[in-house]
Amino acid sequence: MARNRVIYQSEALFVSNDAMSTGVTGHKQLERIQSANYGFNISREDVYCYGKLGKIGSMVLEAPTVSFDTSYLVTDGFNERALGFYVGTGTGDNSSDPVGDDPYIEKSFISGHISELSGKNIYIATVPEGKDATIQITGSLDNAATPKQSVIGIGNAFLTDYTLDLSVGSLPTVSATFEAANIRSTDDVSGMLTPAVTITGGNQARENDEPIVLPSGNTGQSALIALRPGDISVSIASAQGDVIVDIDESDNESAHIQSASLSIPLSRSPLEKLGTKFAYARVVDFPIQATLSISAIVNELTAKNLATVIDQTATHTLDLSLKDTQGDTTTQAMHYRIKGAELVSESFSSSIGSNKSVDLTFTTSIGGVNDTENGVFVSGANKSGAFEA
Repeated sequence: MARNRVIYQSEALFVSNDAMSTGVTGHKQLERIQSANYGFNISREDVYCYGKLGKIGSMVLEAPTVSFDTSYLVTDGFNERALGFYVGTGTGDNSSDPVGDDPYIEKSFISGHISELSGKNIYIATVPEGKDATIQITGSLDNAATPKQSVIGIGNAFLTDYTLDLSVGSLPTVSATFEAANIRSTDDVSGMLTPAVTITGGNQARENDEPIVLPSGNTGQSALIALRPGDISVSIASAQGDVIVDIDESDNESAHIQSASLSIPLSRSPLEKLGTKFAYARVVDFPIQATLSISAIVNELTAKNLATVIDQTATHTLDLSLKDTQGDTTTQAMHYRIKGAELVSESFSSSIGSNKSVDLTFTTSIGGVNDTENGVFVSGANKSGAFEA
């Protein structure tokens, strides 16, 4: 029987270790997914000539552009590891891990994406209508005996943006955007081939090789359902000397933060050459500026003279700490540290019927893979390697 529709219940999202992965251990299901959007655009060049008014044809001069974006609830760092980010264990202060024995090793959060050559494959699996994709139906998602299973594969996907959103009244959420080289769909999960292409030659990768095998669906590795906004702490007091509003949370008179958003854009340029249909590389455009935006209710102000900012060269370390649902300060689920941050704007807003508010914007330059003085550094409670067997 044909499906009448497809809803979130019947879909599961998987990511590969790299574009050439095929086996079960080379794929992991992302947890707490809230949305997934994808599509492609084909750019065509119309060809005209003397003697004919209408075009004589059209040619595709550039490879189609495939886009993919997803959003998910923040848990303990498993999704980030599966997507290729570096997430250390510990609290992000170079001390021993308070919830274990593993020392915290500081490394740039996006280091895995700076040097990425082939990208990752992303799979959207759809099971029969009325069935949950997080349970075994007649085995695993690669069981051909199960009717109406289908998979859409996004090949050679490269990250172009990562955004963390924290706000009062909402669950902490991450949005990730990718651009890819290919998209491939199948209605027969048995024998499914990779959607990846060979970057250097632009040919279908593993065309006659082993099929892709996806693991059975589940609700995720994390024991956390989600994180609560009441268990989030934002520490920006080190920038007190640069702002007018009081942000020193130690005196209980600081501005009341309502939302925080951390954005890390990684725009990429496709490099092409004669003789290939696809870009042979999608390199990150440098420099990279990460942005932290803070919105707060104003209460107290401090003495400040903007004219003196011209002579200031100091940078700051800002922290976003997401504790687990127990609110225990020794069990942080996720910790984001922004180093080398500088204030770029402070805007006040006041009107009848509304609380006076302030918007603060900080930026930092993302350093190299081994740069621990500038950039974004993340640690999480999840201690397992994403693609361990």
